[in-house]
Amino acid sequence: MDTVTRWIDLEGAANVRDLGGLPTSDGGTIRGGRVLRSDNLQGLTAGDIGFLVGELKLRQVVDLRSNAEVTLEGPGPLTEVPEVTIHHHTLFSERGVHTDVEADTVDTDRVLPSTAGREETDPAVLRVAGFYHAYLRDRPDSVIAALRVLAGADGAALVHCAAGKDRTGVVCALALSVAGATREAIVEDYVATADRIHRVIARLRTSETYRADLDKRPVEHHLPRAPYIERFLAGLDARFGGPLGWLSANGWTGEDTRALRARLRDPL
Repeated sequence: MDTVTRWIDLEGAANVRDLGGLPTSDGGTIRGGRVLRSDNLQGLTAGDIGFLVGELKLRQVVDLRSNAEVTLEGPGPLTEVPEVTIHHHTLFSERGVHTDVEADTVDTDRVLPSTAGREETDPAVLRVAGFYHAYLRDRPDSVIAALRVLAGADGAALVHCAAGKDRTGVVCALALSVAGATREAIVEDYVATADRIHRVIARLRTSETYRADLDKRPVEHHLPRAPYIERFLAGLDARFGGPLGWLSANGWTGEDTRALRARLRDPL
């Protein structure tokens, strides 16, 4: 399954796709219909909900937005659907950061592994990769909890934040790594958001929660670039031997790995 056919077109969300169809390093594929990723779900229509819940069997939603975002945006329409359970696992330290549309200044010397990234000279790559490592530094509990929801879900699970790009991108990259997706496929999935970025930003600009941050930069500033996720993953490789090493160091177990792989792997 290619990137185009993985898209799920909804009226009330712009960046929705299935992780299914991505190749694994042993020649297999990621199973479709198990984990979806998305931008903000506040605008879902009744038709969208009927399709997600009725056709795609959506049962679990992992909301990675901050406490402030959830409060400011109010309860989303899926909170009224009895078949769906919402799991809120913020990736922010909650020390004043509200959204992911404009990353705060990050001390890269503090959060980037000392053996990776020093040769990188692009400040944007260092900033974004540092921001991603800060998620893991500040909220390892939320990262592990989010992945456990994906591993144990009945029916389909969906993970989202505001744009469905940064926080969602990190959690999906880790899930795909555990499932054995190739590094190239993980990067492909991350950058696919670029295909919908204008629609994502236009939708977020309708919300007062995000508009002020978004208006500070042109749309191109928000594009996901392959080096961002590549540098993030290289940092985990250098310090922990890979994403699974970081997860194991933070309470992830072999049973967790087997459960997530069973959920996401198509049989060979």
